[in-house]
Amino acid sequence: MLQHSVVHRLPQSYRWGTGSAKLSVEPLPLVLNGVADDDDLIGLSLLSHQGEQAWDIMQMIKEALADIKLECAVVEWDGQPCLFVTRHDESATTCRLKNFGVGIAETWRNHSVL
Repeated sequence: MLQHSVVHRLPQSYRWGTGSAKLSVEPLPLVLNGVADDDDLIGLSLLSHQGEQAWDIMQMIKEALADIKLECAVVEWDGQPCLFVTRHDESATTCRLKNFGVGIAETWRNHSVL
């Protein structure tokens, strides 16, 4: 089921919500110098599945990451299940997901040549 899944990175950085043990997240304000803390979180959302199936897929992804000792949590964000990992684990996360056949959607930028 994972090999038919596609995720994309949410556009902001996040942190764990106050007073919760990885039960909620909140967006971080924009960083002025463009440098973020290693404790900042990145979020991944599914493009390929919706509803209950999306929650099931995200739990499978979480388990795949737990197999390699990556801490993460599945939290509802904007009505959808999203996976949150620390910024310094982003590369390992995407590598692991690609090894399972999960597609990673990238922002496509059109760079015009003058």
